[in-house]
Amino acid sequence: MPFAKLGLSSPLVQAITELGYKTPTPIQEQAIPVILSGNDLIATAQTGTGKTAAFVLPLLEQFSNAETLRGKRIRALILVPTRELAVQVEASVAQYAKHTTLTSMAAYGGVDTAPQKERLIEGVDILVATPGRLLDLAHQRALHFDELQVMVLDEADRMVDMGFVDDIHKIIVRLPENRQNLLFTATMTNDVRAIAHAFSDSKMTNLAADIAITPNVRAAATIKQWLITVDKDTKSALLSHLINEQAWDQALIFVEKKHSAAKLVAQLEKRGIAADSIHGGRSQAMREQVLTQFKTGELKYLVATGVAARGLDIGELSRVVNYDLPFQPEEYIHRIGRTGRAGASGEAISLVDISDFKNLCAIERRLKNTIERKEIAGFPVKKAVPASNINHSKKSTR
Repeated sequence: MPFAKLGLSSPLVQAITELGYKTPTPIQEQAIPVILSGNDLIATAQTGTGKTAAFVLPLLEQFSNAETLRGKRIRALILVPTRELAVQVEASVAQYAKHTTLTSMAAYGGVDTAPQKERLIEGVDILVATPGRLLDLAHQRALHFDELQVMVLDEADRMVDMGFVDDIHKIIVRLPENRQNLLFTATMTNDVRAIAHAFSDSKMTNLAADIAITPNVRAAATIKQWLITVDKDTKSALLSHLINEQAWDQALIFVEKKHSAAKLVAQLEKRGIAADSIHGGRSQAMREQVLTQFKTGELKYLVATGVAARGLDIGELSRVVNYDLPFQPEEYIHRIGRTGRAGASGEAISLVDISDFKNLCAIERRLKNTIERKEIAGFPVKKAVPASNINHSKKSTR
């Protein structure tokens, strides 16, 4: 089915054609007509399914003949969990809208508010924002919501994981009751459902559709997954050994906590391996600089917290390393999904110690298969990790 048959006008079809879009993805084919009808939507779809276009394109279509916007007003709010995702989504909005007169901007923390406040003076059609910075701008009366028509909550499950639930509720009460509401999530948890119910409780129009695009639980077939069992105190030495002995050209290395990121960078540097990190504690300018260096190849090894698991378009990434195994299986899938994209081959390596066993079983149960184990000479394991058991339950072990 061509995009034009979904109800999109020629300026939008022209823009996405120039971007190489040929036919709608499943989430786009199902979501665009619902949104164009003006109804509310809850959609479950993973990163990489084309969900950004699924909600941005119909918004642009809806606003194509809108009246002039007053100053400090917005027509649509797209709420996202991270600065990087705000930048990426707004860039997509600008690309899709390039043959229209509609405007957009990204608002996020870690940078001076003055340029963002100045940009809002004349009004912006679509605002992509992180919760904290949006509330700051609202408190400073830099924008008003009385003309808002649509609210989009993107990566809702990630919002919950990052502790933004209270901020989301603070934002909801500021918005007009008569609006369209779109919620997109990679996983549908009870907490995400609670947010959706909060939408309904605040009289946010009628919930017309609940779309679920079945996730690829086995991850891309082009990603070779394997793990090494290791003692926690020898992890950094093992990682350094792998980088040097296997001559890794590049690696995105995930850790769970920001202090662990700085520590690992220092440990690698002591062994002569230049690395850097991005996490919530670094300024936006520094994060953007480090990410640019990684994308261009100037930086080969990037250590990141979960902030980089979603929303970062790194391009051709050869491998992902789970230095710390994530607690949620879905997070593992998102992490390794940074490699092996668009049909390219990729590699996902996990360093697993005894404390990771229950998480490993949960991940393998989600994948519906065990992950290949490899042994590395010179790194004997004192605290052995039990054999994989995809039927193992976290509740079964104290």
